[in-house]
Amino acid sequence: MELFVHDADIQDPDGGRDVLQFGKAEHPRLEKVWADARYEGSFVGWAKEKLGVAVEVVRKPQDQVGFAVLARRWVVERTFTWLLKCRRFARDYEELPETTEAWIYLAMSRIYLRRLARNANYPNTL
Repeated sequence: MELFVHDADIQDPDGGRDVLQFGKAEHPRLEKVWADARYEGSFVGWAKEKLGVAVEVVRKPQDQVGFAVLARRWVVERTFTWLLKCRRFARDYEELPETTEAWIYLAMSRIYLRRLARNANYPNTL
């Protein structure tokens, strides 16, 4: 799991550039990412031109009425929900992004370990 936390006063496309550069440096074979409509526009062109990464913007269907699960977007929302079950994330107590990253690593480790322990009695289900 890779994680990159930045200040909240950074606009999504600007923060997305930092995140994408970090991701490409850590994973040079990265070719494609999915993003929501906030990243449409110059960000898509910048990612392709500078990093060679295709950005696919996930949009809801035009005829959609009400709530519907969108491909790829649910993964992010589901992960946020898992993290918000940890009381530590109910409020933003941290002053440094690095501290927030450390807490997220701890929370996700707990989630993964609990999942592994639950499946330990059933090795064929992993």
